[in-house]
Amino acid sequence: MINQRILAHFNESAELKARAAEDLAGPIASAVELMFSALSNGNKILACGNGGSAADCQHFAAELVGRFERERLPLPALALTTDTSIITAIGNDYSYNEIFSKQVQAFGQAGDVLLAFSTSGNSANVLAAIDVALERDMRVVAMTGKGGGAIGKKLTEADVHICVPHDRTARIQEVHLLTIHCLCDGIDVALFGGDAND
Repeated sequence: MINQRILAHFNESAELKARAAEDLAGPIASAVELMFSALSNGNKILACGNGGSAADCQHFAAELVGRFERERLPLPALALTTDTSIITAIGNDYSYNEIFSKQVQAFGQAGDVLLAFSTSGNSANVLAAIDVALERDMRVVAMTGKGGGAIGKKLTEADVHICVPHDRTARIQEVHLLTIHCLCDGIDVALFGGDAND
């Protein structure tokens, strides 16, 4: 019985990735262009999300500040999910809904990119961060699922929406992780051209 459940998880994940690839390739390429443009102009990428999406923020920032698959100079990316003193101070003194928006106010500048994760598309604190980013003339790359929710309706034509066509959180997060790797690879190729193995 357990083997069947495991196989079902693998099969559902593989089928979703194969099905979503064609729909998401365009938005992911647009996100790479947006991020590369920001980084080449001396700007940075801020990332926010909750739970598993918080881990995705940290994963993305680690790949840019460290490296993905090839040696290069560090690139400026910051996960807004890591400083427990900032998060708990804002959550305690203001509201949990402001834990990311106040950090975007503190660190975000015109030309920066906000990478916003929300599998439902309805996370209140991520929505608040997007509001501040747009007020600051930042661009937004939103990674969602379940139809995109309120985040999908909030984005402008200058932003990028990568919406996984699925309703199951685990499957959405798995595609988000693959997307992170596509973004990192795309940024490296835009910086250096060719393939890491060339």
